[in-house]
Amino acid sequence: MTKPVLEVVAGIVWQDGEYLAVERPEGARMAGWWEFPGGKIEPGESREDALVREFQEELGVTPVDFTYWRDLEHAYEEFVVRLHFFHIHKYSGELQGLENQRMAWVDPSVPPALDFLPADVVIVEALHR
Repeated sequence: MTKPVLEVVAGIVWQDGEYLAVERPEGARMAGWWEFPGGKIEPGESREDALVREFQEELGVTPVDFTYWRDLEHAYEEFVVRLHFFHIHKYSGELQGLENQRMAWVDPSVPPALDFLPADVVIVEALHR
């Protein structure tokens, strides 16, 4: 049986040499794991539009300067997630956890201490090289 594929965007927000991680909120699938902010791409929506929408919905900010970085596919037991990663260089607004998620700034010069989703581990490792 073919697993469903979820198309997802994720943004790597940089500030003072650190990147932003968010914890999946209580009640969400895989709650308590850390990830890069973002979410599912809606039917007919571009990756860029999805990135802007998800950041507005989850963090109350609008990415205004961002570049595509890379894609990554990860198979979970029940589904496959295809992630489209962007580096976010600038955003407007004030970061806030609109879905009651915790946020943390991560220094890539030290080993990561947060439990990232399995799909994000390859990206975390790349950022910490």
